[in-house]
Amino acid sequence: MSLTKKLDLIDGFRKFRRKYFVLEKDLYLNLSSEGQSPKTLLIACSDSRVDPAILLSAEPGDLFVIRNVANLVPPYEEGGGHHGTSAAIEFAVNVLKVENVIVLGHAQCGGIAALAAGPSQADQGTFVRKWVTIADEAREKALQQVPIHDFKKFCQCCELESVKVSVKNLKTFPFIQKRLNEGNLSLSGWYFDLEDGKLLEYSEKSNKFIEL
Repeated sequence: MSLTKKLDLIDGFRKFRRKYFVLEKDLYLNLSSEGQSPKTLLIACSDSRVDPAILLSAEPGDLFVIRNVANLVPPYEEGGGHHGTSAAIEFAVNVLKVENVIVLGHAQCGGIAALAAGPSQADQGTFVRKWVTIADEAREKALQQVPIHDFKKFCQCCELESVKVSVKNLKTFPFIQKRLNEGNLSLSGWYFDLEDGKLLEYSEKSNKFIEL
């Protein structure tokens, strides 16, 4: 890290202390003494342009956030592997008892662009390529809707379809299905368009994304 960038980050922390920590001291003391009790689990992309807390004007303690490449949720599976996303979902649903789970996709996603481009000899063994295969179904559905030569539109279609895949995969987790059956958990798929600032929600009833 360059010295200039390090100093910028330190200055940013000092601004946070002045603007948030000092003015919201009671909130932080309460979060420290009582612990967290967020009502919403939000699964978002690692993309630096899409910060869920800023996007939703959330306060500290409001959201339990999981961020990964392309905001993907793998299907439930047992085994001894390292399931970081699944572990965080389990903790949020079973321990924190969140009431809402939201998958937040976004426009111009680099991870989904890698998915849309398809497998190639060059990237066959990379972590990203293996990870985005979680959403292979989204690419297949996009191929039925948009010509791949219009790559921008094809990527957007993949982005929307991948949100639907992740919501579907959430339902494969037994503890999520149990909460859904009990009626005390909701699942949502959202999509943020970077160009026009619109936030859309997937409606299973109409199979469309509707502006919020």
